[in-house]
Amino acid sequence: MPLLETLQKFDLKKILKTALAHGGDFADLYAEEMETTQIISEDHKIDTAYTGRDRGVGLRVLHNFKTAHGFTNDISEKSLLRLAHSVAHAVKEKKILQDIHIHPVPPPLQHRIQQPPKDKDLQTKLKYIHQAEAVGWKLSPLIKQVKVLYADIHKDVVMINSLGEVTHDTRVYTLFYTQIVTAEDGRLQTGYHPVGGLVGLELLEQEPPEMIARKAALQALLMLKARKAPGGAMPVVISSEAGGTMIHEAVGHGLEADLACEGLSVYHNKLGQEIASPLVSVLDDATIPNKRGSFVFDDEGVAAQKTVLIEKGVLKNYMFDRRYSLREKTSSTGNGRRESFRKPPIVRMTNTMIAPGKTPPEDIIRSTEKGLFVKKMGGGQVNTVNGDFVFEVQEGYLIDKGKMGDPVRGAVLTGNGLHVLKIIDKVGKDLGFAIGTCGKDGQGVPVGDAQPTIRIPELTVGGEV
Repeated sequence: MPLLETLQKFDLKKILKTALAHGGDFADLYAEEMETTQIISEDHKIDTAYTGRDRGVGLRVLHNFKTAHGFTNDISEKSLLRLAHSVAHAVKEKKILQDIHIHPVPPPLQHRIQQPPKDKDLQTKLKYIHQAEAVGWKLSPLIKQVKVLYADIHKDVVMINSLGEVTHDTRVYTLFYTQIVTAEDGRLQTGYHPVGGLVGLELLEQEPPEMIARKAALQALLMLKARKAPGGAMPVVISSEAGGTMIHEAVGHGLEADLACEGLSVYHNKLGQEIASPLVSVLDDATIPNKRGSFVFDDEGVAAQKTVLIEKGVLKNYMFDRRYSLREKTSSTGNGRRESFRKPPIVRMTNTMIAPGKTPPEDIIRSTEKGLFVKKMGGGQVNTVNGDFVFEVQEGYLIDKGKMGDPVRGAVLTGNGLHVLKIIDKVGKDLGFAIGTCGKDGQGVPVGDAQPTIRIPELTVGGEV
């Protein structure tokens, strides 16, 4: 029986009232049923191939801006009432309990899945792995390792809360990547190319496994021949192809309300202030069709939204979940997300991006006498309290006299997010997306990030001096 139908047979009003029996400001129930497939191939053999199922319910009470949360794998009315009693004991208040009128909330949008992965068998999915493998190994004898991953998730979620709202969302995620290692004369380089989204197997028609493997291999081979990046302060142009890794890490986390409102962000108490170049606008948008951070409702039953965080340099808003919106007496921006029913929701990004500008990206390169062009970003870390960041460059090139020059390896970008926002002097009219799984407080959720080509007139590049 579908999850929503199962829950509708229960006395939902009784369960929520039981959870609020000792008081509380808000209660909600999050039910989840998930099917997953994952296949990993490494060095000519299938290392992992499995399908799995998981289901359960999380129940939460908010009281004095604190969270009491519990969960169970037993989706029965008796089990949920027992869970509600358990969670209620964490609250020691006496409040008048309002009546609860259970009613469905219609979905504000839809994300169309053309080819649901659950309709295909494991052998079909293994073929995608073998197609990428074949291309990855044959391109060069310098290729020493090929790793390919295919994964899909079909997740059915139902949220019911003490406002009486019943929301339902079906999320289908597909992910595919190839990672290739090359070696020559003791040097190792890695190429990596992922694709994914709130999308079905049409993803691998738009970008076939062979193309994904080829991109990863060519990147690894190119970087193997690249010379060491120069070090020092210089102009840096970050391509739209790099996606919005920098905006996600160096800016986005600091605009999440749990950090910004607790004084753990460099953007604390800066609403209404000019914190960036007038060329810069930053959005968080869960409504974009089929992107990895998209959904219909967030994990608190709030409709997906497009939130303007920075508009022409001015800080307009933070990202809020229900808990922090209650505390700050504002509205949730639909950013309450959780890894599973086992975890309470927290403030998380969805698809975070710098909005495109008006400058052709080729003009940005042409107007840069010397500097570094970043085509692909690697990993990094950020201190949200002061905004300092360090990012690796996965694929970079020198800019010489307004033209793309030699490829370089080993570049590291070091700076401060707030300072970089203020000095960006060129914003392209293009837009490129990257995908990821964002980790925070022990939870990982799927996200997208994006940016146009941008120029930072001076940034410290770690490399050969």
